[in-house]
Order: sequence, then C-alpha cells, then structure tokens
Amino acid sequence: MEPSGSIDIVVLGAGPAALCIAAALCERGVAVQGLAPEDPATPWPNTYGIWGPEVDELRLQHLLGHRWHDTCSYFGDRLATPAVAHGIDYGLLDKTALQQHWWQPCQSAGMPWIRGRAVAIEHDAAGSVVITEAGERLRARLVIDASGHHSPFVQRPDEGPVAGQAAYGIVGRFSAPPVDPGQFVLMDYRCDHLSEAQRRCAPPTFLYAMDFGEGVFFAEETSLALAPAVPYDVLKDRLLRRLALRGISVEEVQHEEFCLFPMNHPLPDLQQRVVGFGGSASMVHPASGYMVGSLLRRAPALADAIATGLKDPPAGGQQLAALAWQALWPLELQRRHALYRFGLEKLMRFSESQLRAHFTTFFSLPREQWFGFLTNTLSLPALIAAMVRLFVLAPWSVKAGLMGMQGRELQLALRMLRP
Repeated sequence: MEPSGSIDIVVLGAGPAALCIAAALCERGVAVQGLAPEDPATPWPNTYGIWGPEVDELRLQHLLGHRWHDTCSYFGDRLATPAVAHGIDYGLLDKTALQQHWWQPCQSAGMPWIRGRAVAIEHDAAGSVVITEAGERLRARLVIDASGHHSPFVQRPDEGPVAGQAAYGIVGRFSAPPVDPGQFVLMDYRCDHLSEAQRRCAPPTFLYAMDFGEGVFFAEETSLALAPAVPYDVLKDRLLRRLALRGISVEEVQHEEFCLFPMNHPLPDLQQRVVGFGGSASMVHPASGYMVGSLLRRAPALADAIATGLKDPPAGGQQLAALAWQALWPLELQRRHALYRFGLEKLMRFSESQLRAHFTTFFSLPREQWFGFLTNTLSLPALIAAMVRLFVLAPWSVKAGLMGMQGRELQLALRMLRP
C-alpha cells in the first residue's frame, strides 16, 4: 500500500506531551497528523501539579483546578514535628481544561487524528513513513514520538537500572482531614507509623496530600525514586498505616491513582531520525519528577525550530531531526540533566534520616534557588551555585553521602563536561 499522502509532521501519542507539541505546531501553520490507539479526547487518569509562579509566568492561571497558598512540608520523624512553610503557591491543573487548551488549536487547524498503533517507521532522504498495524502508511517530513517513556522508536543508551518514582493515592472522604483545611503538603517524611526495622532497612516514602474542599482530600504515598520501584501494595499499606496512626480511616474512595514513571532515563540519541517529546525524550525532571511545566516552556522553541526548518524545501529528514533535537536539548540543558541525574543517584542511596536532613537543608536555601532547582529554570552556573551552597549548609551526615562516589556517579559527573 502506498503512503496515504504527504504531511509535515506525524505526532505519535494522545497524552499531554502529544497534544502540547501538536498544538504548538498547529499554531505555527504546520500540517500535523496524529496517530495513537487512544482518542485524544479520552480523559487523562493522573493528576498534574505545578507551582503557582510557573503558571503565572505562562499566563495560564485559568487552567488550574485548585490553588493553595498554604504550602508546606514535614521533615521531622514524629507527628509533633512542625511544618516547614514554603511560601509559594502550588496548583493542581484542571485536566479537562488543560486537555482542551491543547486540543482546541489542533481542531481549529483541522488536524486529522487516526486511531491506531505504529508498528514500524521507515526513513529516506526526504522524510519518514509511519506504518500502522492496519497497514496504513503515513508519510511526513518528520516524526515526533510523544507516546511516553516506553516508546520503541526513540533510542537511548542502556546505562543500567532505571529508577522509578512510584505513588499510590486516594481521592475521597476521610473520617478526619489528612491535612489541615486549605493546606497543600508537598512532602511529609514523618515516619512514626513505621517500625524501627522499616526505618532502617525499608525504602523511604513520603506523603503528598492536599485539601480539595467540600470534605474531599487527596492523599498519596510516594517513593522519590528507586530501582526497582517500590510496589503499589507497599505504598498503599504505608498510606493506610500513616493515616491510622492519626486515627484516620478512608470513608469513600472517589479515585485511586497509580503512578509510576522513570526518573533517571539517560538522554536519547540526539542524532536519530525520530524526535521525542515528553517522557520519550527524557523530559521528566530527574530530581523532582515534574514534566508539565517543562512541556509548556519548551514546546514553543521546538515548534519554532521545526516550522523554520520546514520552510526550507531542500531540507531532508535528517536535517529537520537535527534542528529539532538541538532546539529541545541544547548543550546547557544536556549538562543540567546530567547534573540532576548525578544528584538523584546520591539521593537514592540516602537513608530515611539522611533524606529528612537533606530536604530540611534544601528548603532552607533562598526561595529562588530551591524553586529554580525544582522547576529546572536556573541557569547552569546558578544551578551549580545552589548545589554548592546546599553542600556547605548540609549536616555532616548528608555531606558524607554526597561525597562518596559509587556506581555510575563518576560517569554522570563527567557527563556534565561532555554530555
């Protein structure tokens, strides 16, 4: 079967990353074709958080379903430990509004969407052909794979075990509030619901929780990162134990959230013909796990580079891919990614007490430093300065963990110089 017609870009996927880049391209007059097994209007299952200043800077406050001014964390080991106030608003995106924000430009541009699955991609000098399981052949000048972390078409080096951030959460009603009214808790590392053996030997986890109002709360037990990832049943058990210690039981489950994604994926091969975006392009923040803010900030530059490249008729598929990868992963961002992976490698070996001490120090940094670190908005020199300051202020138990070189840490440190 011959290709069904020539278009500029085929986008694989129907989640946040796919709609984000498809919308940005459509807004620039690029002819885009979507391909995914799911309908792009299918509701997304997971929740997406973002810091208030991020949406304010992007002028997207209207996309928030909730916004909290009372934001804090707990880094002590007992219930009596006082909270650490963050002083920065936190928001939860309205998934339906966000989905429509990206889908509307696609609809306005008349972007066609095919329900199906890509089984192969062929390349030639002019572009690429995506072959679907139904035998369709979709020709385009460039393919963007935004289908997620497990894409078979975006190649990356094998650098050992991949650490996953895992979480189990409940949206519902509880016998008593799991957090104070109107409060958002980013990390609650208090661990007096665990046995002494669990604190010494079991992987550390924390509570991520918030008040949705009208008696509804979201409480989620989360593992920062571990290889292999902490199982859901362990996280659920810990969440219920944590609540039980406070005399809280679950009265109504409105939604269960199961979340698992890689935190320390290496960068993809930046010379390849298929361009990734989102999880397939290792855009998850290796230290915080956030990605939506990065999608919103980086999609315009990628779309601009592609739109500009498409205006050059002789530009072949390889040249377009190179322009796209360069726009998505310029050298500074590559180095910052290596630095974050280096830091995560350290944290994954920290004990529960070291993690609590580390985060106590981290959130004592000036607000612009810890906020910029978590959102990946610091320049490379500013990021290094923040990490040096963190090391200087950290207690000796944390310093010892940061100084020890084990496993692939030296390799990651060198990659900061030569990504």
